Amino acid sequence: MTSKERAELKSQAMQIDSIFQIGKSSLTPAQVDAIRAALKKRELVKISVLKNCADDPKELAVLVSERTGSEVVQVIGKKIVLYKKNIEKEEKEKQQQKKKKGRRKK
Repeated sequence: MTSKERAELKSQAMQIDSIFQIGKSSLTPAQVDAIRAALKKRELVKISVLKNCADDPKELAVLVSERTGSEVVQVIGKKIVLYKKNIEKEEKEKQQQKKKKGRRKK
């Protein structure tokens, strides 16, 4: 990931809310599965680490990114931002654009 891409993702992350919370029980397999599913749908996910979690947010970010196959965009305080490119979503968008261009030519 280039620094320009990271900067763009950071700006996008500022506008979204956290959709997951890691708390006292730390990171569970169910949470990893849910985060993986959310990354597939959204590509960009923000996670909050609660005060009662004893683990370091930076260590958790690396752990979650390894388990989900995503990249850590940033860790600020107790907020983690992850990104995983969805190839299927990108292909669908390209196909839709081709259809729109085909309609305009007529």
